[in-house]
Amino acid sequence: MIGLIDCNNFFVSCERVFNPRLRERPVAVLSNNDGCIVALSNEAKALGLRRGNPYFKVKAICDRNDVAVLSGNHRLYGDMSSRVMAVIASVIPDIEVYSVDEAFLHFDGWPIAQLPEIGREIVRRVRRATGIPTSLGIAGTKTLAKIAARFAKKYKGYRSVCMIADETSRRKALELTPIGDVWGIGRRLRPRFDNIGMTTALQYADMSADEVGRFVNLIGQRTWRELNGEACIAGDVEDQVKKQMCCTRSFGSMLTDFEELRQAIALFSTIVSRKLREQHSAAVSLSVFIHTNAHREDLEQYFNSAHRRLSEATNDTMVISTMATECLKSIYRKGYRYKKAGVIITEIVDEHAVRRSLFADPAERSRKHKLMEVLDTINSESIAHDTVHIAAYQPVETLVKGERRSRLYSSKFSDIITVNCNNSAHLPERQ
Repeated sequence: MIGLIDCNNFFVSCERVFNPRLRERPVAVLSNNDGCIVALSNEAKALGLRRGNPYFKVKAICDRNDVAVLSGNHRLYGDMSSRVMAVIASVIPDIEVYSVDEAFLHFDGWPIAQLPEIGREIVRRVRRATGIPTSLGIAGTKTLAKIAARFAKKYKGYRSVCMIADETSRRKALELTPIGDVWGIGRRLRPRFDNIGMTTALQYADMSADEVGRFVNLIGQRTWRELNGEACIAGDVEDQVKKQMCCTRSFGSMLTDFEELRQAIALFSTIVSRKLREQHSAAVSLSVFIHTNAHREDLEQYFNSAHRRLSEATNDTMVISTMATECLKSIYRKGYRYKKAGVIITEIVDEHAVRRSLFADPAERSRKHKLMEVLDTINSESIAHDTVHIAAYQPVETLVKGERRSRLYSSKFSDIITVNCNNSAHLPERQ
């Protein structure tokens, strides 16, 4: 059996852990630069707010209903996610982290009859240790586990754990699940189902294999098999090695100075280099782009990009940052107000299959490789984010708008929560 544990309203829950005043109050969390809503509490959803709403369009609703509107604090959310996953792994070691707020649990060898109670123990431990509420779905496949988790979150009667363990419960769950809510269907496939009047997951699962083969692609066929109880999504499907990578940001305020842009490009280079090392890959080439604010028709517009091929594929932060800076120098034009920039790794190879340059010093290459290993080790084990970094690096918080961001309660000493305890008025007077 496979479990899918999902943190309920994760971003909002993280904020509520450190700010109890937000409990029972409608809360909305905004995207980078405070543009759109990316997370909502149940109370905010009840007001008609939806993910993706541009904040300026719903600001009046938020003000009228005393909605707490916060800038995204992704460093805090990442730290809380790590804590949640560590608690889960202490009970079920075979854990497959799927996203910042979801993980698959493999219950191989566990008695099926005991799984609901084991699941509730996991939910209790996570809540007690981190303050984050979670829901757990258990089934024979990952797609069914996703559906079960949805029921566990939606209906209190399940006490946070729902298990699809037999044919009767499988068909009932699929009958109550809209086809658009099935993992793997997505927005592109949904209109196809609408055109033939198919509304539930059960209708899709009851199609014949021949019909499904003519109707959808291989991913859709895999989803159909999963809905019918055939586990066919292996862990390596989610963990495919990426063939391209990018890191881009819209700036909180428009930048004009080359040095500011260079620092931003150094940050983006740091991020993509770290991602390359995490999947044991190396960059063959990269591109850098910059552009002004297309929505500001009163300003002069400019867009440009530059592409470079590395002499030797690498995942070294300093090499990639240097090459990206060269690209930036070739396209930067003074006098424009830049709103967005990014670094794109356009070709990726396995780091063990890199064609070595005849002119490179093997000893120097080894030294740089060890330096990157040490850097990653220090940063992964440190409380602070990117404790050691290249000098040109500019923290992402300085680039994006975040006027409503909460404190870094879990990773910055100056932001540690303050507890005021003054109960003298309630204590009995000493005799």
